[in-house]
Amino acid sequence: MKFTYNLKKVEKNSKARLGSFEYNGKTFETPMFMPVGTQATVKTLSPEELKEANSGIILANTYHLWLRPGEDIIDHAGGLHKFMNWDQPILTDSGGFQVFSLAKPKDISEEGVKFKNHINGDSLFLTPEKSIAIQNKLDSDIAMSFDECPPASATHEYMKKSVERTIRWAKRGKDVHSNPNQMLFGIVQGGAYQDLREYSAKETVKLDFDGYSIGGVANDGESKDDMYKAIDYSIPYLPENKLRYLMGVGEPIDLLEGVIRGIDIFDCVLPTRLARHGHAFTKNGKINLKNAKYKEDFTAIDNTCDCYACKHYTKAYIKHLINAEETFGARLLSIHNIRFLIKLMESIRESIKNDNLLEFKAEFIKNYYGEKDEK
Repeated sequence: MKFTYNLKKVEKNSKARLGSFEYNGKTFETPMFMPVGTQATVKTLSPEELKEANSGIILANTYHLWLRPGEDIIDHAGGLHKFMNWDQPILTDSGGFQVFSLAKPKDISEEGVKFKNHINGDSLFLTPEKSIAIQNKLDSDIAMSFDECPPASATHEYMKKSVERTIRWAKRGKDVHSNPNQMLFGIVQGGAYQDLREYSAKETVKLDFDGYSIGGVANDGESKDDMYKAIDYSIPYLPENKLRYLMGVGEPIDLLEGVIRGIDIFDCVLPTRLARHGHAFTKNGKINLKNAKYKEDFTAIDNTCDCYACKHYTKAYIKHLINAEETFGARLLSIHNIRFLIKLMESIRESIKNDNLLEFKAEFIKNYYGEKDEK
């Protein structure tokens, strides 16, 4: 089921956008943070827990689901929604990020990418057409074009060739896209090079996708400054009436900075990954519950949070679970961290409505970075 994005307002002091879309009779507001469910599950959490956290769109990973259980099995199950029991929107990435982390430069050709299956070592070959065919069968609501993900260190010469190839791949993918209920997004690349971001955005928009994402900001080696430049260099050339997606970004300050620059949706594995290592977001910065000082701390993770973990459990108890390697500890922290980012986005949306987002950002930074994050 396709949904249409509606831009409601632009905040008067920034490029921040308030928008919405309807899906299965329910309205979802943007800006939005999207939890990542790589293998058709957000690690340790049930669909009911995700809804309780007020999640909207969630992600699944084309590469991983291609390998296990395979797109045909998911197709036979009735598509990804039925397979994983999720009746809200799903976005599938193209598999490009994973593929390029496994491939060597010499294995990238105009046709596609050769690489080895990370599970059993088999040789695989992924093309733009194959990526789209897999996503068509997964039956996600938003599919992503197959793009090259060059490292931040790439030279201007290499990045230019890569951008041109990504544009050709985007057209090839769009030409074979055959799921009428599925939106297809194009991806803007170009590193921190202003001319390449402009070129990539303009040429990708010419292909007329249902939405646009800014890629290449969550690879190894990008600085925050490069990330913000990539957004600033791309946004002016993206249409106002379509969703704008910043891929792989989940640090609270980056969500704020992205929204201020005109981004609508974000995703990242960060909240659940941090949780598995005992870390929690709080209004006063990240904390590490493995630290000894929480041994007899019988307060909530964050006393301003309304999540299940904060309403029912203490830091001392969750510290015990993490130290004892009990998975319930990771579950509780995952619930909290995802709710924290979604609640942050709710506050951001309210600030856009009230035209005081910059004041909200200043207050958030003051509280969050008042003390350095615990290691």
